[in-house]
Amino acid sequence: PCNAGLQPLADAADRAIREAGGMPQMFGTITVTDGISMGTEGMKYSLVSREVIADSIETAVQSQFMDGVLAIGGCDKNMPGAMIGLCRMNLPAIFVYGGTIKPGHHKGQDLQIVSVFEAVGALNAGKMSREDFDCIERCALPGKGACGGMYTANTMSSAFEALGMSLPYSSTMANEDGEKVASAEESARVLLEAVRKGLKARDIVTRKSIENAVSVIMAVGGSTNAVLHFLAIAHAADVEWTIDDFERVRRKVPVLCDLKPSGRYLAIDLHRAGGIPAVMKVLQGAGLLHGDCMTITGKTVAQNLADIPPLRADQDVIRPVANPMYAEGHLAILKGNLSPEGCVAKITGLKNPVMTGPARVFDDEQSALAAIMAGQIVAGDVMVLRYLGPKGGPGMPEMLAPTGALIGQGLGESVGLITDGRFSGGTWGMVVGHVAPEAYAGGLIALVHEGDSITIDAHRLLLQLNVDDAEITRRRAGWVRPAPRYTRGVLAKFAKNASSASTGAVLDLD
Repeated sequence: PCNAGLQPLADAADRAIREAGGMPQMFGTITVTDGISMGTEGMKYSLVSREVIADSIETAVQSQFMDGVLAIGGCDKNMPGAMIGLCRMNLPAIFVYGGTIKPGHHKGQDLQIVSVFEAVGALNAGKMSREDFDCIERCALPGKGACGGMYTANTMSSAFEALGMSLPYSSTMANEDGEKVASAEESARVLLEAVRKGLKARDIVTRKSIENAVSVIMAVGGSTNAVLHFLAIAHAADVEWTIDDFERVRRKVPVLCDLKPSGRYLAIDLHRAGGIPAVMKVLQGAGLLHGDCMTITGKTVAQNLADIPPLRADQDVIRPVANPMYAEGHLAILKGNLSPEGCVAKITGLKNPVMTGPARVFDDEQSALAAIMAGQIVAGDVMVLRYLGPKGGPGMPEMLAPTGALIGQGLGESVGLITDGRFSGGTWGMVVGHVAPEAYAGGLIALVHEGDSITIDAHRLLLQLNVDDAEITRRRAGWVRPAPRYTRGVLAKFAKNASSASTGAVLDLD
């Protein structure tokens, strides 16, 4: 569904470029649909595809001496993959989002992809009938477009609009609505104007514009994956930006939008409420945006927002700064002996983002999911899923199946889950990902034993293994790195070259 609706947008852009006096050269690249690969060995290729996409765009554009690039993407990795490629090449460029999906419906409830993963847990726990489960499975995805909540695709599209690399309002449109085609056509015309003016990607993607993007990510309650991807985008754009900058922004930017996975609304509801321009207008009014950043429109952020009206009284998707969902951002960077380089906790929707409990240790996702489904995980446990990082996975697979099953069983707030892998943008709960250094690199997460005490404390920004230093030293002396899971092909190449998650899991770090 994410990518099924892209071709009409490409055709519209092609037509508009010709009409505006340009000569388009259309080409495609691969993509991975996470909804198909989730929970399988195929998910290990998902993050890898980000680099393949960036490399293929760079190769096609640079080899043919193209003057500008219009990139169209519709799901989690083709979006940052495209942006990495655009920033590397530093040509006039614009990003066109494929658009979000419209919701399915069952018994008066809006449905989206995560509804199905959570229904698996609810069915297994006896909290849902088989009839309801089958209806949710059939009705959740009724058309074309990317996952409907503020998951990774809609997070990245919103961030790209805030970054200045996409047109205002374009990031929350539904794929199947006519305005999406019109926006693709307008994007093509804007790109030609940027070519004529010599306005390039790195004129737009700067430290201040990345801070704008991250501020919007915090305001909309976006995906943990945005941390990994913006570290990589900043690297491609040669912009100084570290994992600690996310925490700096989080402390000053509130969560303003009531969006799924932990909230009530979907991206199309945000669009109807005023979209990303409305969110940015609120942030601007609070002094939380850099208004002087240039955008692909040829205008600054402040100029683009000049005529945006104040928040409408008939909507409650976007809140004013005086009445936020949360006073601070939701993507907390935790450190401690388990993750001295930093890791990412998504703390929205939690009544108390603090727990200490016994470790339940798993070296792969499948055995962890089996334990959840068998009722072996109970409230107070801290699940540890390891050897799933950039090198160990390889490819940092997402853990939506286990987290979705925990939510469905009613354990989302009472069971912790930490991993050196990633989470889906649809994940919420007591979860901590991107633990670095990863297990395969000898990080402390590799030395956790079943039953060890682990503390997750978002208030103190702490992820701690409560084992004394002498015991840790003894364990480290006996640790042996496991053999690589792949020795040939793209996964082996990724495992060999990928940097730490704390630097974006990029392949060309010096």
